[in-house]
Amino acid sequence: MLPVIALIGSPNVGKSTLFNRLTKSRDALVADYPGLTRDRQYGYGRLGPTPYLLIDTGGISGGEEGIQELMAQQTIQAIKEADALIVLVDGRSGVSAADKHIVDLTRQYSKKVWFVVNKTEGLDLDMAVAEFHEFGFSEPLAISASHGDRVSALMEEILKPYDSHSDEDTEELHEQSTKKSLDIAIIGRPNVGKSTLINRLIGEDRLVVYDQPGTTRDSVSVPFSKQGKEYILYDTAGVRRKGKVKEVIEKFSIIKSLQAIEKSNVVFAVIDASEGITEQDVSLMGLAVERGRALVLLINKWDGLEESHKKYVENQIHRRLPFLDFADKHMISALHGTGVGDLLPAAQRAFSAAMKKISTNQLTTELEEALIEHAPPMVRGRRIRLRYAHQGGKNPPTIVIHGNQTERLPLTYKRYLINRFRKRFKLQGTPVRLILKTSDNPYKGRRNKLTPRQTRKKKRLMRHVKK
Repeated sequence: MLPVIALIGSPNVGKSTLFNRLTKSRDALVADYPGLTRDRQYGYGRLGPTPYLLIDTGGISGGEEGIQELMAQQTIQAIKEADALIVLVDGRSGVSAADKHIVDLTRQYSKKVWFVVNKTEGLDLDMAVAEFHEFGFSEPLAISASHGDRVSALMEEILKPYDSHSDEDTEELHEQSTKKSLDIAIIGRPNVGKSTLINRLIGEDRLVVYDQPGTTRDSVSVPFSKQGKEYILYDTAGVRRKGKVKEVIEKFSIIKSLQAIEKSNVVFAVIDASEGITEQDVSLMGLAVERGRALVLLINKWDGLEESHKKYVENQIHRRLPFLDFADKHMISALHGTGVGDLLPAAQRAFSAAMKKISTNQLTTELEEALIEHAPPMVRGRRIRLRYAHQGGKNPPTIVIHGNQTERLPLTYKRYLINRFRKRFKLQGTPVRLILKTSDNPYKGRRNKLTPRQTRKKKRLMRHVKK
């Protein structure tokens, strides 16, 4: 399981800025305004030697009331769930009463805490961290989240205990390809019918089903057999809209969904057709794709909808979920069983595609045919050249292409190549990752210089001309 790291601190110390840098995204809102983050933000850490889950929390200062009290409860819940904490303080403002409150709060829990002084760009680092020694941390770390100063070094230090995860991931991938069961995570917002779907798939009322959002509080694993094949289904707590969440435990349920995605081979992403596609749907499914999971898109509660509404939902899928163009889409009714019988075979096909092995010869041949049909564009008067391709990994299939000026290849051409590979090698149901590598030019810096063989040839030619 990926380690979970929570960012803790008072308002406006730069937690969201650091979150964006660590996830290499702009997912968290950032502005020079205290208390902007009203809810936790989740993402996959991309900066550091090993992957991890990251939680951005709302700022707390002590003595909160109303919505601030709920935010403080959220932060406490994040502390409980996290494996490590980054306590962030403002190096320009100095020690505050809020910092003292937060440090006292973290000490109530047996967690690994990293005390980090932010906004230290342009400052003397020893002076910037000096007054924070009063908290008793052995060595406060000075960074600049906005400029990226020393952030990489910070994450390398934090993630040292988890370096073995990369080896574990490799072992887990091997186990996934050899174990008997197919693990499927069922994700989606509350009340879209996830538990009803599992009960329909296994043929019995194994899970509690109640017509009230948020019935499932945690991810629940359900092993079963069907037609001689073994499966494990993970039912996850739904993710509510921010403004409609009352209980702290419900707001924190997304971390369970992300952990279920980590354990699974295939994801069933469930949408409520009667409500259409929401921002929560887009966000959660985007996280599943980011982790490279094979995915099947299920549009539930399809029965009984008017044709005009069905067309509206289909248009929404095309417009708001273009990154799921690789996924099989099934219109179903979990309650009545319509279309449910096709889902497990679809999961098997998606995982088989994710684990497919493709030879270098096959990939290079397909690349050459793609180049013939549609050549890459010219860049600064020079043609981008793609020479050969080979497979760089599975689950998801990763294709590495070598050439020159590959960093200038347009996004539209990358999509063209991915679609070619997907169609040719039947990779429907799984994301396909493309890695482009520019080969070194052996004659770089030797312009107008001839090789010894070329020099001898030139001399012979000159002697012949003189004669």
